[in-house]
Amino acid sequence: MSKPKIGVVIGSTRENRFGDKPAQWIFDLAKARGDFEVELVDLRDYPLPFFEEQMSPAWGPSKNETAQLWQKKVASLDGYIFTVAEYNRGPTAVLKNALDYAYNEWNNKPAAFVGYGGVGGARAVEQLRLHAVELQMAPIRAGVHILMPDFVALMKGEAKLGGIPHLEDNAKGMLDQFAWWAKALKNAREQDAGQAKAA
Repeated sequence: MSKPKIGVVIGSTRENRFGDKPAQWIFDLAKARGDFEVELVDLRDYPLPFFEEQMSPAWGPSKNETAQLWQKKVASLDGYIFTVAEYNRGPTAVLKNALDYAYNEWNNKPAAFVGYGGVGGARAVEQLRLHAVELQMAPIRAGVHILMPDFVALMKGEAKLGGIPHLEDNAKGMLDQFAWWAKALKNAREQDAGQAKAA
């Protein structure tokens, strides 16, 4: 079995976003392990309109060309680590919209979350776990939550990701758990595909 291909999805598109920092940090940690192929997936590269298709992508093909490109990218990956900003106790609209623009492409793949903000993005992550279940992903239990004191220190340049021991420990635990699920689900999907082909 080849290495799972993992996408680190930057869940914000606004100017001067913080999301690039945790995305690059978790990308570097995941890549250094050697058991993943890892890429950064920037929602800015997929300027999706707010969902306006005639039907869910679960039931029919999308007409929007950007949506089709997004679905191909999602399909090419074996798991997803989302950076999560929290706006008004929920995830960014652009991230929820991106989730809605695919369906089958998400199925039977693990999802992990790196949240940041007042309570480490915990409330937004909690909602995203529910969305992930509905999209037939497997959201893992472990996550990373960059709480306000660390967030402020990082924004002011008084600290750097990679230099905060408790976040490093949390990231390691999350990636260990994520690796298990990514390999197990990739193997299961490949077995299912092989059986379907043989039938």
